[in-house]
Amino acid sequence: MRKLNRKWQMLLYACSGFGVNLLNLMMGSYLCSALLVGDFAKNPVALANQTFVGKDLVVAGAWAVFGIIAKIIDGVIDIPMASFTDRLQTRFGRRRPALIIGLVPMIAAYLLFLIVPRPQGISWLNTVYYFAILCVFFSFYTLTMVTYYATFTEIVETEDERNFMSNVKSVCDIFYFIVGYVVVAAILKGLNVRIVALIVLPLVLTMLIPLFMIKEESTKGKVVLDNGTRTVNLIDSIRYTFKNRAFILWMIVIFFMNFGVNLFLGGINEYFVSVGLSQMIVMACSFAPVPFTLILYNRIIKKKGFGFAFRYVLLTYAAGMICMFLVGLLAPNGMIKPVAAIVSGIICSFAVGALFAVAYSIPSQLAADEEKETGVSHSAMYFAIQGVFSGVATGVAQYGVLTLLKKLSEGKTGFTAMGFMTLICGLGMIVSFICTFFLPKQITHIGLNDKNKSEK
Repeated sequence: MRKLNRKWQMLLYACSGFGVNLLNLMMGSYLCSALLVGDFAKNPVALANQTFVGKDLVVAGAWAVFGIIAKIIDGVIDIPMASFTDRLQTRFGRRRPALIIGLVPMIAAYLLFLIVPRPQGISWLNTVYYFAILCVFFSFYTLTMVTYYATFTEIVETEDERNFMSNVKSVCDIFYFIVGYVVVAAILKGLNVRIVALIVLPLVLTMLIPLFMIKEESTKGKVVLDNGTRTVNLIDSIRYTFKNRAFILWMIVIFFMNFGVNLFLGGINEYFVSVGLSQMIVMACSFAPVPFTLILYNRIIKKKGFGFAFRYVLLTYAAGMICMFLVGLLAPNGMIKPVAAIVSGIICSFAVGALFAVAYSIPSQLAADEEKETGVSHSAMYFAIQGVFSGVATGVAQYGVLTLLKKLSEGKTGFTAMGFMTLICGLGMIVSFICTFFLPKQITHIGLNDKNKSEK
């Protein structure tokens, strides 16, 4: 694959996932949440606009189980999808055809999720229908993004370039979070969630950028690629990945990190309704400083290394989540409560960008290191295995814990079980922080220059 050699090219390429990730955000944080009323019943506008038809549409217990199964399927299918894109043999190369194969069914599933088979209320037909569509969406979202992330290893040459692209991708993530959690939240004051989902759909076309920027040789009939690396079959690819001890230890860290982050993201809209706070204001304060807090994060990496910087990030996010829990539990109504919530959001801003950057930078760097050492090119598998761990963590968080909190809160006033969501998020980050002390120097010393490495 031809390397990108200009910063503007890397910047543009790193922005390509914006629209696809926004669709995934809409699916996980809004559309799935809209199937159950929960605390939306406290607010007539939220009930009308943040649910499909103002009533429960799925069997809650079954939906919780199906949701976890869907995320497990999403994780498990990452592996054959990764092998598919790593070994795809066409005259157009590996990556561009795989992107198209993933993108089209994903968009179709997103549109089908907006249909309500039985709008009159709870039914098993709705429950099974949304489960099936969710599985299709997650599977082809996976193929699209695993393929895209795999190119982070291949389309640039150095560790610094991968870090640059990962940081740009993280800033783009913040922009799609602003769109998803601030702009969409504002639009939902006047439009139903299904209409809003259609409004944001055209942004998925940002994924066309790689189709024009990737310049890849034909892989038809090839096992050894033009750059001298070779592809391997599914079993060997899995074996190579699981032999990488540094990567497996990283997976334990990423599991608990994703549990904490995705529990909050999955229940964010209902949480703010539950505790009587403005989602738009708090999230705007959380996201706006991120480009500047990322600068601080990268300076810490260069001075102290990735391990120290990432621990700082995990503890900061945990502190922000616990502060937000205390605001909901203890702060009196009036000016004190929203101001305290904004302060909690600003604390989280010192961690948010970095939490997304590591999901791209660490796997791509470990894959690049292995490629140099063994000559095996299978970078998509690293993101696929990471997807398995992340998918299970997200499933437990968003469909297990979150559904339980929603049902425990249903019909109750005051501070309900939903208010404990942020405390649980903070505890997940603390566990992840503890696990970082088992990471090897291959990861914790990433980002250090030669002088600082020798001092370490």
